[in-house]
Amino acid sequence: MVTLSRLEEIHDLRTVWPHEALDFTPWLSQEENISLLADTLGLDITVEEIESCVGDFNVDIFASETGTDRTIIIENQLEDTDHDHLGKLITYASGKSADVIVWIVKRAREEHRAAIEWLNNHTDENIGFFLCEIKLFRIGSSEPAVKFEVVERPNDWTKEVKKATFTNDGQQLRYDYWAAFQDYAFQNTRFSHSFRRRKPSKDYWMSFSIGSSECHIEASQIHKRNELSVELYINQDKDLFRSLYDMRETVEAEAGLSFDWRELPNKKASRIVVHKSVTFDDRAQWAEHFDWMIDVMLAFKNTFPKYL
Repeated sequence: MVTLSRLEEIHDLRTVWPHEALDFTPWLSQEENISLLADTLGLDITVEEIESCVGDFNVDIFASETGTDRTIIIENQLEDTDHDHLGKLITYASGKSADVIVWIVKRAREEHRAAIEWLNNHTDENIGFFLCEIKLFRIGSSEPAVKFEVVERPNDWTKEVKKATFTNDGQQLRYDYWAAFQDYAFQNTRFSHSFRRRKPSKDYWMSFSIGSSECHIEASQIHKRNELSVELYINQDKDLFRSLYDMRETVEAEAGLSFDWRELPNKKASRIVVHKSVTFDDRAQWAEHFDWMIDVMLAFKNTFPKYL
């Protein structure tokens, strides 16, 4: 007979993280941990700064959504919700002009859950509030395991997607292409472990985190040239581009790819690109496109982070 252990909840979070600022916030800011929260919220989060200044106060985590201009603040509370932290949350959101506001708590009181729901219903479509409880569990004498549970979220998130309207066939085709790509790609175990699902859009590009705020991976469908591309998009860091360029033979050999190195000296961004000629109109060929993008994006994710 199989002997089963009992799943036990650890109710005192401070047995694992004694201090919010010194223990929990640094833990959450690490990529493998922020990714757990990001997966729960359906966002792609890049941490910019911890204990980020807001006037005379500090917000626990200031972050951004990879590939967009949306800013994120995260306020942590290893206790039940209270009025003090709700006030701080709104103050920090105002001070940082945040688009996404995340409140992580031990337990959400009903009156504060209702307050977050009210904020989501009465702020404009560009602002979203998340209220999230954190749980700890162990099996027998195992190490604790963490789970985030969303208590309140914006209605029909993400808001720019929920209102998606297509003014021409090209926009519809781009949206369908990204939706099909993600449905296909996230059946690949390596891909699903390396990237987080994004919301399809009618844009020609789709951005994915590489674990750094300095750059990200960007996939593009360029219909006028019948071309697919995958690139490392480096935002406002010419020194990073040059350091990678100086190691280009090593980087290309490790990735198994030949890159188009575009410093773009008259622009803020630099780009390291691989491209492929394709035909978009024939949907029967899309699976071949997707296989190529999966392979190239995994090569980027497995190669570039060690040189950043």
